[in-house]
Amino acid sequence: MPAMSAVRCFSPVLSVTCCRNVSSTSTQGTRRRVVVTGAGAVTPLGVGVETSWSRLLAGESGIGQLYGDEFAEIPSKVAARVPRGSGDGQWQESSRLDRSESLATRFALSAATEALSMAKWKPTSDEDCSRTGVCIGSSLPGLQEILESGQSLKQGGYRRVSPFFIPRILVNMPAGVISVKHGLRGPNLALSTACATGIHSIGEAVEKIRHGTADVMVAGGTETTIVPLVVAGFGRARALSTHFNSEPEKASRPFDSERDGFVMGEGAGAVVLEEHDHAVQRGAGILCEVVGYGLSGDAHHITAPNSDGSGPMAAMTYALNDAGLQPSDVTFLAAHATSTPLGDAAEASAIRSVFKDHCQRLHITAFKSAIGHLQAAAGAVESIFAMLAVNKAQLPAIRNLNTPDTGSCTHDMNFARQNVSLLNNASEGSTVPVRRVAVVNSFGFGGTNASLCIRSLPS
Repeated sequence: MPAMSAVRCFSPVLSVTCCRNVSSTSTQGTRRRVVVTGAGAVTPLGVGVETSWSRLLAGESGIGQLYGDEFAEIPSKVAARVPRGSGDGQWQESSRLDRSESLATRFALSAATEALSMAKWKPTSDEDCSRTGVCIGSSLPGLQEILESGQSLKQGGYRRVSPFFIPRILVNMPAGVISVKHGLRGPNLALSTACATGIHSIGEAVEKIRHGTADVMVAGGTETTIVPLVVAGFGRARALSTHFNSEPEKASRPFDSERDGFVMGEGAGAVVLEEHDHAVQRGAGILCEVVGYGLSGDAHHITAPNSDGSGPMAAMTYALNDAGLQPSDVTFLAAHATSTPLGDAAEASAIRSVFKDHCQRLHITAFKSAIGHLQAAAGAVESIFAMLAVNKAQLPAIRNLNTPDTGSCTHDMNFARQNVSLLNNASEGSTVPVRRVAVVNSFGFGGTNASLCIRSLPS
C-alpha cells in the first residue's frame, strides 16, 4: 500500500516458533490439503494466463500513457490498462452484454471461466454444485456507475436512474454472477480489504476447503478503478508515479532508488482451489499446493505502514508457521512492492526480519514492475504468477531495478534482476524434501496484511 511515514530497519521480537497457526487444526494433523487445479487472468499484459505469463517472462510491460481530457489536470499520466481490441490476448466486449454486469464483474467472470476450464471442473450433480463455492473480492467495483448515475439523477430525475444500478455497484456481484453462470451453490463470499483483497480471498477459500465446508472454491479478485476520481484521489495523496510520464514502462520500479509512486492498474485473477484427494481422484492436473496463509493488522495508521515493518513481518511469519515451514525452506518471495519510496523500504525491513541470513539466497521479485498495481486484484494475479513460477521452475525478473535502495536493509537482499531458473534450487539447511516454495505478499490501506505460502508437488 502507499506509504507516507518515515521508515527504518528494525527487527521486532517475533519468530516463527512463537507464532500460532491461522488454522485451528495442526499443520501436522488431519487438516485437508488444498491444491490449485486451474487459473485465469485478465491483466495489463493481456487476457488469459498464458498470454500474461509469456509476456511477463519476456520482460514486457503492460504500462502505458493515461490519455483522456478527464485526466488532463492529474499529474500522473501513466496507467496499466487491460489491452482492448479484437486480437489475441485483447479484451473484446461482447455485443450481447448483460446490463446488470459492471466491467469488474465481466473481468472476474472471464478469469473464473478460464480457471474452471483449465481445471476441467464443470459440476452438474447436486452434490458437486453444492460443494463448489466462490470467493471473489473487489474494493470499488462500481464507482464509475455511481458517479454517472448520480449525474443522471441530478440532471434527469428518478426515471433516468437505471434499474440495474444497484447490481452493478455491489461488491459481491462478481462472486454472485460467477455462481449463477456456473451453477456453483457452495459458500459464496466477497471480501473487500483494499489491496490485500486477492490474497485474503484465496486464503479464506483455502480455509473453507481445509475445514470441510467445500471441496472446490473459485477464488480471487477484480478491479477496474482507472477512473478520474480514483486517480485524482491517489494523486492528491501523492501516492502515484509522476516522474516517468513520458516513459510509462519505466514508471513502476519496485525497490529502485528512483521509485516515486505506484501505477494504477486494472484486471482480475481467479484460481480453482481443490481438496487434494478430490483432485487426484478425478485425475485433475495440479499446478501447486497452497500450504500456508497468514494475516495481520498494523494497528498503526489508515494509509501508512508501521515503519518497523512488524505487520507484514507477522503475516509472513504466520503463513510460514501455518505451512509448517522455516524461512530457509522458501525459494522465492513475490513482494507486494508497490514502488512507493516508504512502502518498499518497510517491506524490505520486514523481509529482512523474517528471513535474516537467508535473504542472501532467497530470490525476491515484484510483479508490479510489469503490470502496475491492480489493487484488489493484485494479490490474485500475483499469486497466479507465483504459482506458475513454482510449477514451471521459472521466476520472472523485476523490471526497472537499476539501483536497489531500501535503506540499510538493501545490501544483503537477493533481488531477481533477471529471470531465474528454479530447477534443483535447494536451500541450505532446508528441513523438508526439495520442493519449490514461494511466499506472496499483499498489504492494504487500514493496515491489513496478507501472505500466502505455496509449494510445488514432488517431482
